[in-house]
Amino acid sequence: MKQTRVRQSQASDMDAVRDLMLAAFGADEGPTIAHLISELLVDHSAAPRLSLVATIDQELVGHVLFSRARVCQADKHVPAAILAPLAVLPEFQSKGIGGQLITAGLEGLARQGAELVFVLGHPRYYPRYGFQPAGVLGLEAPYPIAAEHADAWMVQALQAGILGSVHGTVSCAEALRDPDYWLE
Repeated sequence: MKQTRVRQSQASDMDAVRDLMLAAFGADEGPTIAHLISELLVDHSAAPRLSLVATIDQELVGHVLFSRARVCQADKHVPAAILAPLAVLPEFQSKGIGGQLITAGLEGLARQGAELVFVLGHPRYYPRYGFQPAGVLGLEAPYPIAAEHADAWMVQALQAGILGSVHGTVSCAEALRDPDYWLE
């Protein structure tokens, strides 16, 4: 396979990102996810954001978006991010591109000062990149997650010693405050 390049997304990438979401998530979910990305990119409460694309020979083959979140506990506000969404074109899946996007994103978030990163996703995929169930650590999703899907709500610490020292409900960007986004 040719070399994958991960870079910051640009406004000129957004049509290709929309097409990617349609291809990766299908006609049922793709438009909703593409709309969510558009909303998050202009939502001031989502900033700072980190939007990365993966390209192969100038073709956009993957995208990940991280938006601002935080955990509030008493007078302490822990800076965090939520990974949503991550997508790779179907013909390029299972080639490590999603992992490259996640890894680059986590490195970028650490440089921005984020201490925790959350995701509501596949419990067999995200642990490969250091994520672990968040609810058992006292870190609740912005909306309740059904008990049978509790292990899909995951966290990764970007700072040593943070897990176990902070508990509470994650506050997310306005654009993510639709309970339908929190169904797994």
